[in-house]
Amino acid sequence: MRGEAHAAAQKQSLPSILSQTVKTGIIKSNLVPMFAGLTLAMFTYHYSLLEKLPELLLSFVGSSLIMGAAGAFNNLYDRDIDAIMERTKKRPTVTGEIEPQLVLWLAIIMTVLGLTALAFTTTLAAILGFLGLFFYVVPYTMWSKRRTIYNTEIGSISGAMPPLIGWAAIYPDITHPAVLGLFIIMVIWQMPHFYTIAIRKHDEYKAAKVPMLPVVKGIKRTYIQTNIYLVVLIAASFLFESLSIGLMLVALLLSVAWLALSVLGYSKMDSEKWAKSMFIFSLVHMTVLFSTVIIYSLMGILFGL
Repeated sequence: MRGEAHAAAQKQSLPSILSQTVKTGIIKSNLVPMFAGLTLAMFTYHYSLLEKLPELLLSFVGSSLIMGAAGAFNNLYDRDIDAIMERTKKRPTVTGEIEPQLVLWLAIIMTVLGLTALAFTTTLAAILGFLGLFFYVVPYTMWSKRRTIYNTEIGSISGAMPPLIGWAAIYPDITHPAVLGLFIIMVIWQMPHFYTIAIRKHDEYKAAKVPMLPVVKGIKRTYIQTNIYLVVLIAASFLFESLSIGLMLVALLLSVAWLALSVLGYSKMDSEKWAKSMFIFSLVHMTVLFSTVIIYSLMGILFGL
C-alpha cells in the first residue's frame, strides 16, 4: 500500500508530462539563437519589425514545433538508455506515464505543423527545419550516439540549425558571412559544452554504454580536443567583421577568455572542477553572444543605426 501511495504522489500532471516529452527547456534555449539569426537578417537587409511580423511569429511557432518533435522522437528512441542514467530515468517515456504510440503521433503531428509554419515564411526555412530534425533523429539519435565518440560532432549540425532557420525565414540566402559565423560558432560551441557534461556524468554514460569522448578516450584527450575547438571558435569570430567590428570583438573576447579558462583551469583544478567551470562559462558565452547579436540587431532595426 505504501508503494502505491508513493507512486500516486509521484504522478505528474499532463502539462508536465508533455513538457518533458518534447523537452521545452531545450526549445526555449534554442529559440534564442533562432531569434538572433532572424533579427540579424532583418537588420542586414533593412526590414522593419512590422514588415516581417508574420514571418517572425511563424518562425517561433514552426521552430518550436520542430524542436519539440525532435525531442519527442529522441525520448521515444532512447528509452533504454534513459532508464539507466540518473538524470533521465524519470522521463515520462521511461516511467510509462505516456504511451510510446502517443509520443510517436505527437512527434509526427508536430513535424507536419512545424514544417508547414516554416514553409509559410520561405521554402528554405522549411528545408532547414527538416534537415535539423533529420540530423538529430537519424544520424545522431539512431546511429552515432551509440556507436562513435564523434556523436557530439554529428549532433552539432542539428544543434546549430536555429540561427540559419531564423535568417532564412526573413531572407532565403544563408551565404552571408555573418549568419555563417553564427552557424559555425554554434557548431563548435557544442563540443566543449557537451564534453563537460560527459565528464561530470561520466559514470552514467559509461553505465549506459554511450561512447562519449571522456568515457572512451579519457580526460586529457578531451582537454586537448576542447582546446582545438576553442581555437577554431576564435577564428570563426572574424566572420562577423564584414557586418560589425563590435560583434566581432565580443565573439573574439568571449572565445579567447574561454580558451584561457580552459588552459589555466586545467593546470590548477581537478577534472570535476575544471569541467564545472567550463560548463558554466559555455552558458555565459552563448548567452552574452546571442544577446549581443539580438540587441545590436534590434537597435539597428528600430533606430536605423
